[in-house]
Amino acid sequence: MRIAFLSVFYPYRGGISQFNACVFRALEKNNEIRAYNFKKLYPNLLFPGKTQFVNESDTADKINSFRILNSINPISFIKTAKEIEKFNPDLLLMDYWLPFFAPAFGFISNKLRKKGVSTISILSNVIPHERKPRDISLTKYFLNRCDGFIVLADSVKNDLLTLKPEAKYRQHPHPNYEHFGAKIQKERAREILGIPNEKKIILFFGLIRKYKGLDILIKAIGELPDDYFLLAVGEVYGKEDEYNNLIKESGINNRVKFVNQYISDSEVSPYFSSADVCVLPYRSATQSGIIGIAYHFGLPVITTDVGGLREVVEPFDTGIIIPFADVSILKDNIETYFVNHLYKNFTSNIEKFKQKYTWESFVKEIEELFYKIKGK
Repeated sequence: MRIAFLSVFYPYRGGISQFNACVFRALEKNNEIRAYNFKKLYPNLLFPGKTQFVNESDTADKINSFRILNSINPISFIKTAKEIEKFNPDLLLMDYWLPFFAPAFGFISNKLRKKGVSTISILSNVIPHERKPRDISLTKYFLNRCDGFIVLADSVKNDLLTLKPEAKYRQHPHPNYEHFGAKIQKERAREILGIPNEKKIILFFGLIRKYKGLDILIKAIGELPDDYFLLAVGEVYGKEDEYNNLIKESGINNRVKFVNQYISDSEVSPYFSSADVCVLPYRSATQSGIIGIAYHFGLPVITTDVGGLREVVEPFDTGIIIPFADVSILKDNIETYFVNHLYKNFTSNIEKFKQKYTWESFVKEIEELFYKIKGK
C-alpha cells in the first residue's frame, strides 16, 4: 500500500526519531512510503535539553523526509495535510507521544480521513509520565480523529481503552534496536571509557528525568560494596547539581562515571559493551527503548514493575523485575544478580525475545490493522 508516515525523523535526535526510522525501514520493504517531518518540533523555550538535533558526526539513519510541519503554527497544519493529500496515500501513519502534538496530528488526521484515507497511530504514550493541565482533553481530541492504534504495552492499551473504549488496536512490544553497531570486548570497552576493568559495572542510560529514578540508583550504589561501579549516562533534563550532590552525599565519587550528555548512535556501543547489567529504576513508564538497546547488546536488565516493562522481561527471563523503585529493594536485587550469577541464563534468554519480536513482526501488525479497518 501507499503510506504517509507523519512524525519526527532525522535530523531530530532521540528515541522517538530512532524508533520511527526502524519502522520506516521495515515498512518500505513491501510498501510505498513517504516520511513527513517537523520543520519546527519544540519552541526553544519549551525544550529542556541542549539541542533538538543530532550532531554532524552522528550515524543516525538519515530518513529522507518532507520537513513541513510546525507544531505551533496552524497554517502549517493545513499545508501538511494538503501535501500529504497530493501523495494520495492509502494510510496515514503517525507516532503519538505527547499531548503537545495533539492539535497538529488531530487536525491533519481528520482532514485526511475526510478524503477516505485510513489513519493509524502508534501510541508511544497515551497519558504522559509528567502530566499537565488539559493533557486528557487534548489526547481525547487526537484519539477521536484516528481509525486505529498500535500499542506497545498493556498500560498503554488500558489508557487507550479508558479514553476510547471502542478503539480498534493491535499490540506489539518495542522491538530491540539493531543500528547501534556491534558489541565489543568488555575489557576494550572499559578501556575506551576509562572505567575500572575489575569492578561490577552497573549501567544507567538515557535522558535523565526525575521519573527515571537515577537518584534511587545512586543511593543504592552507596549501600553496595566498593567493587560495584555506576556508569550513569545521559543528558540531564533538570539540574545536574542534584545528582552531583547526591553522588557526594552517597560517598561514591570514586565509584561512578557520570556522563551528562546525549550519546550519538555511533558512540553507544562501548557503554553497553562495558556493562554487566542495565538498571532502570523507573518510578513510572509505559515502555522503554533503552531495554531494546540493552537486548541488542545481549545485556540483561533490572527494572521496576511499571508500565509494560514486566512484559518484555519476565516472560523471557531476561532480567529482574522489582516491585517498585526503592533503594533497599534495588540494592538487594543488584547483589542477588551478581552473587547468584543470574546473568548467565538471562543473556541466553535475550535471544528468544529478539527472535520473536522484530521490526518485521511489528509492521505486520500495522498492515493487518489497516486491512481490518478497511474490512478486507
